[in-house]
Amino acid sequence: MSLKINIAVSIISLCIVSSCGPKKTPKSDIKNQQVNTVTEKDYLQKIFDLDTLPTGKGKTAIILKEENVFKQDANYNTNPFYHYFKARAYELERKTDSAIIAYKKMKIKKKWDDIDLLKTCSIVDHSINNGIMVEAVLMNQIVAATQIAERKKSKLVYKYYDLLAKAYYQNENNKQALYYSELYYQHHPHKWHRVVKQRYYDICFLLASRLQDYKKMSGYNAKARLLAKAILDSMALARTYDNETQIYALQKDYRNALKSSKIYFNYLAKINMLHDVAFNNLAKSYLNVNQSDSAIFYFKKGLELAKSNNPEKQKSYLYKGLIDAYAMKGDYKQAFNVALKAHAIEIEDLKAIDVVKIQELHEKYEAGKKDQDIAVLKSKNQLSESIIRQQKWLIFSVLIVFLGTIALIYTIYRQRSLKEKNKLLRSENERLNIEQKLLQAQLNPHFVFNAIANLQSLIASGDTSESVRYLSFFSKLLRNVLEQSRRDFIPIDEEIASLHNYMQLQQMRYHHLFDYEIVADELDAELTLIPPMLVQPFIENAIEHGFRDIQYKGMLKIQFKLANGQLLITVDDNGSGITSKGKLQSGKTSLAQVILKQRLQALFKLDCQQANFAIVDKKINNDKGVKVQITIPAVYD
Repeated sequence: MSLKINIAVSIISLCIVSSCGPKKTPKSDIKNQQVNTVTEKDYLQKIFDLDTLPTGKGKTAIILKEENVFKQDANYNTNPFYHYFKARAYELERKTDSAIIAYKKMKIKKKWDDIDLLKTCSIVDHSINNGIMVEAVLMNQIVAATQIAERKKSKLVYKYYDLLAKAYYQNENNKQALYYSELYYQHHPHKWHRVVKQRYYDICFLLASRLQDYKKMSGYNAKARLLAKAILDSMALARTYDNETQIYALQKDYRNALKSSKIYFNYLAKINMLHDVAFNNLAKSYLNVNQSDSAIFYFKKGLELAKSNNPEKQKSYLYKGLIDAYAMKGDYKQAFNVALKAHAIEIEDLKAIDVVKIQELHEKYEAGKKDQDIAVLKSKNQLSESIIRQQKWLIFSVLIVFLGTIALIYTIYRQRSLKEKNKLLRSENERLNIEQKLLQAQLNPHFVFNAIANLQSLIASGDTSESVRYLSFFSKLLRNVLEQSRRDFIPIDEEIASLHNYMQLQQMRYHHLFDYEIVADELDAELTLIPPMLVQPFIENAIEHGFRDIQYKGMLKIQFKLANGQLLITVDDNGSGITSKGKLQSGKTSLAQVILKQRLQALFKLDCQQANFAIVDKKINNDKGVKVQITIPAVYD
């Protein structure tokens, strides 16, 4: 019982996606333009973005704002997305029936288009959102709709995977639930987002725990902890200790389970967010290590908190835990008294359930009577409407044809205009992509030329074996450079491997001239991406010009870290620094710097993102060398 409660409270909510957008529009223009200029694709993107919103006032405000924006258009009631956001607003108010009615009002253009898929998914989600087993008929409908979404390659297919995962979970088919949870994550439009990742890790942990797969539980919890540390989310980090408690408990390692449970409990106490489930789980942990007095203390504290929060709703699982604690202590009299209380609560709960069922039956009876009256009125209305339609047909037929002709002409004109705009946008995108490739192509020969010059120098020294060894390493490095040059972004771990290879070659050429260090501990080097050959020109300048004439051993430090959604790269050396002329030692890397600046603009210009680098002379701080700081947006695989 404790395990299921513990798992249930560990599922996290969502957080909003930040994106670069247009400048603020004056209020007078918003009323006339905002609704009319938003396309179906834009509405769907907003719905995808809702998956990254946290529950609470922020999410409520966004949904209510979208609903109000629609009302600025006179024809808002015909827009299916108005009814979608209206339904979401009802859901926030826990008005389930009103939400379903609003979803059903969404008008579709054709069967199984994106609007129909969204409508069907939302209604079915409410149908299975009662926590009970999903029947075979409804299950087959969900599978059939999912197959249609897959065949049409709809972006909404991830919602159907999520629906299947939930249905299989309620049917206790945990293996299938885990399978569709993984498909949900892989097809999510924002799978790179930290909130979507964390929800995926938590759900997979839940399913792995039901399968009692300790290896997968530990794997998903480790990923969740790594992500929590990377984004500095203390609550998510604390929750991983709660998960760790479950892992230890299933493995019967109750001592470590108690340690992890205390860490989570103390964190909740620190931020004043303790709840009765936390007291129950900590008490269970004490019970598992035969510390009955501590277990009794926390069970009682949990009951006090539950009563203060909701006096009418008693927590029977706390009473059951308290019975076990008293029995372990040998105080059977107290265990019996608590059992009587728990029994009385269960009887009250059964009575309340019976009252609700009777009320539901009464409402269904009243609704049936109303349905009969409505059917009679509908038949009368249909007869009257048919007579009115016959009278109005001749009057409006000419007007309809006239308006249809105008609408057709306007539609043709608008389509041509949109086609021309699309052509211009495609041309601009192609131009920027070609520009970026040309800039990268300029940088690669620059790097190869310098590497060959290094090889010439080594051959001239007369050391044949070292030259052959250098040539072997250089061929591997050249192959990596050529492979990476075909891609706009590569994982940081690939970039680090290339840098290691390059600096080992330089160390072969300049014996005992310098040491180096590469640090990337605070990020996921496999998932975080970087443009290839981004750091190499600055490293080359530090070695070739910063360390050449110094009388001490050089030290080069390269660091990668994340801060506020940006990737910060630092290249720090203790070389000779910048000359009085204001340039680096020889000025030979100025071309590489110009190319790099243009390349960063080409890579990030389309997304309105900022990317730059700065070269700082450490002499201003009475230090030696140069520090290069590169800042680019964080990009994930």
